[in-house]
Amino acid sequence: MSFPLLTATAVLPAVGAVATAAVPAARRTAAKWLALLVSLATLALAITVLVRFDPNGARYQLTESRAWIENFGVRYELGVDGIAVALIALTAVLIPFIILAGWHDADPLETGSRRWRPTQGFFALILAVEAMVLISFESTDVFVFYIFFEAMLIPMYFLIGGFGDRAHAQGEKAASTQRSYAAVKFLLYNLVGGLIMLAAVIGLYVVAGNFSLQEIAQARANGSLHMATSTERWLFLGFFFAFAVKAPLWPLHTWLPNAMQEATAPVAVLITAVVDKVGTFAMLRFCLQLFPQASTWATPVILVLALISIVYGALLAVGQRDIKRLVAYASISHFGFIIMGIFAMTSQGQSGATLYMVNHGISTAALMLVAGFLISRRGSRLIADYGGVQKVAPVLAGTFLIGGLATLSLPGLAPFVSEFLVLVGTFTRYPAIGIIATFGIVLAALYTLVLYQRTMTGPVKPEVSAMPDLRVRELVVVAPLIVLLIFLGVYPKPVTDIVNPAVKQTMSDVHKTDPKPSVEAAK
Repeated sequence: MSFPLLTATAVLPAVGAVATAAVPAARRTAAKWLALLVSLATLALAITVLVRFDPNGARYQLTESRAWIENFGVRYELGVDGIAVALIALTAVLIPFIILAGWHDADPLETGSRRWRPTQGFFALILAVEAMVLISFESTDVFVFYIFFEAMLIPMYFLIGGFGDRAHAQGEKAASTQRSYAAVKFLLYNLVGGLIMLAAVIGLYVVAGNFSLQEIAQARANGSLHMATSTERWLFLGFFFAFAVKAPLWPLHTWLPNAMQEATAPVAVLITAVVDKVGTFAMLRFCLQLFPQASTWATPVILVLALISIVYGALLAVGQRDIKRLVAYASISHFGFIIMGIFAMTSQGQSGATLYMVNHGISTAALMLVAGFLISRRGSRLIADYGGVQKVAPVLAGTFLIGGLATLSLPGLAPFVSEFLVLVGTFTRYPAIGIIATFGIVLAALYTLVLYQRTMTGPVKPEVSAMPDLRVRELVVVAPLIVLLIFLGVYPKPVTDIVNPAVKQTMSDVHKTDPKPSVEAAK
């Protein structure tokens, strides 16, 4: 039997989470280093998956299949396509930076004033989330996917509610109340989505007799499994609703601004750059592959919802006074672009959407982590409390600017390529949607540049006059992300070469081909 590489990639951070939590309370630093080493070892395994994956080979590679609950048709089945490989690499790359950025976020609070913060638990929960996200990307059994899709809510709930941002103007008691509210809201929204999906998973088993993604998709393709139109649509809606909550898509998005505002900056990155990607990934893997006709049927409505997310998220970002809420609403706008690209049903749109998942993860991590460093220095999330930072902390201001410019998809930085592909792919099939979506780019420039102007330029406010610049640990976190943004902005081919064959197969699943140009090229 060959080495179970995919299992090892997910099990390693899970074992690391248990080991980190078991470190004695007095050895907080040892727990941090253990968590970091485990995340780096997981990254090494993810790189091995990337190297062993052949983009031109079989659709699902490195597959594993073992009997689990045979009486109910449940098997432990794993396999990765190009889209999953790209997102596994993104997750494994970001987790070490998240751990480093949060190095002191769970240290004990001041003696005699507040409660103990269990450092070991903080880092153990991050590794637990990584394990569950990775196996969600790897699962090709619908039931196995559902288990971990829901299970990741538990560590995320404790990360949001138990380790919130210390920069709160209303005091510790109010901060604790707000954290609890954000955590409960996050949990309830996603649990409701998960319960609806559970009903759809059971319905799929009743129709298909098993949970194997590959077997069901093959049976549908060769005509041996037939679903009534109404049945397929109801099942599609059950899956899509859960993924739209996780993504998040308007109007199911309202949990995200609260969660990102109250969480620490590294946990906010974990939410929007890692966990939320499971929702958009699952739309490609499960919705389109299992329910192709229903996906086509629902496309017009989903595109309208995505368009609303783009414009609505950007408009609300413009009006925000809180730095972290601004980034949260910007992410809602960006997820609108991703979902629009998926359901444009063109190869450019879906390739752009997959590339956007990767690039959004990197750009949001860069911007939010630098914002976290800024907030930790001043002790406030309010934009109005800053001014003139670039004169006292030029490196911090410079990295903040690059992260912001990536968020507005400036040419030369990674998100530009993916956003361009999404817009081109949408315009070729739905020109009106594509044209209106470009308004989100204008708004992105507005909220990003206004944010930078109000915080970094102008007279130096007394409260920031002694602000230190980025420290070595913080530079180690930010510099590689900036390099990735520039590299993938100039040369995105390594990612597109991996994802394009998987996108072509997804297009075949929904029986779509790219529209031909309406005007022939001049000869």
